[in-house]
Amino acid sequence: MIGSTMNRKKTGSPESEKVLSSRDLNRALLARQMLLKRKKLSAASAIEHLVGMQSQLPNSPYVGLWSRLTGFKKSELIDLYNNREVVRLAMMRSTIHLVTSRDCLALRPIVQPVIERGLRGGYARFLRDSDHPEIEAAGRAIVEHAPATFSELSRRLNDRWPDRHAEAMSHVIRTRIPLVQVTPRGIWGATSTASHTSAEHWLGSELNDHSTVAELVTRYLAAFGPASVIDAQAWSGLTRLAPVFEELRPTLVTLRDEKGRELFDIPSAPRPGGDTIAPIRFLPEFDNVLLAYKDRSRIIDPKYRARVYPNNGMIQPTVLVEGFVEGKWKVTTAGQKATLQIEAFRRFTKQEKTGIEAEGEKLLKFIAGKTKARDIKVSGP
Repeated sequence: MIGSTMNRKKTGSPESEKVLSSRDLNRALLARQMLLKRKKLSAASAIEHLVGMQSQLPNSPYVGLWSRLTGFKKSELIDLYNNREVVRLAMMRSTIHLVTSRDCLALRPIVQPVIERGLRGGYARFLRDSDHPEIEAAGRAIVEHAPATFSELSRRLNDRWPDRHAEAMSHVIRTRIPLVQVTPRGIWGATSTASHTSAEHWLGSELNDHSTVAELVTRYLAAFGPASVIDAQAWSGLTRLAPVFEELRPTLVTLRDEKGRELFDIPSAPRPGGDTIAPIRFLPEFDNVLLAYKDRSRIIDPKYRARVYPNNGMIQPTVLVEGFVEGKWKVTTAGQKATLQIEAFRRFTKQEKTGIEAEGEKLLKFIAGKTKARDIKVSGP
């Protein structure tokens, strides 16, 4: 158990009083996210470094990996799915993430309290706590006999207990059992409803409880730092992380942002200066860089937030120009023609537009390479 070290002398490295601008924080983020320069790295290694990839939409991680890795091909991630080396399941913030199988088994127990909150908050009134073990056992038997959709799971549980709330019973299973979405869900180009089985059954291994919250925080900082305690809580969904940071303080660098907030970081992690040149990058829906902080100004200007985070919950695919979100994009197809439509949030310079079109052509080829015709359209101010 991580003990409190609130009385520990709060001394840090020589960088302890250094103030980082939004551009400094932006470049640190891009460097760790492999968005300053694509890395020659396996997809599995990249997914682990990123501590998973947000994956409400199955195709999003493919684009996210393409933007980060040299020579990434869809077949590499497809092979990982088919070999059960990666899975999609509820993880941080109780949202669907693509993680390696190793991280699934190690990290799911750490974020389990986040997932439990949804059951307590939304469905607790429909079931007694004493009902949960029996329902959990029945649900596990169902999904381990054959993968099931949530509607199928609710129906089968309701057949057994017609006097109980079917959706609440289904939510018990979704909460208490780490349900992975089985293939072909997640395979690029496959159209299938999400069917689930337990991670233990799919991977042939039990969850382990060897990893700690401190290790999760350290990995978060390596991929997203420098960051505050509140940022780490926003990313993970966990609460009361201040004592964890205090335990880690002697091993970390402490810094400040321009608002005076204390930030923590891994001493050896890259922190290139804010004047570092950042290339054009296309990010998919729900990319983690847009969801990893309480204060997201290091990646998006607050005046653009409503255009990227609409009320329907869909986080839009975005374009990074000079490191920051300056537009959004989508690909549409009609017959044998694919079009990349880019909506600019501000007027681009001629050089910026040329760079966007060049990177956009590569993106369009990655997404719709088999089409006979491809086009790019930029609209906006």
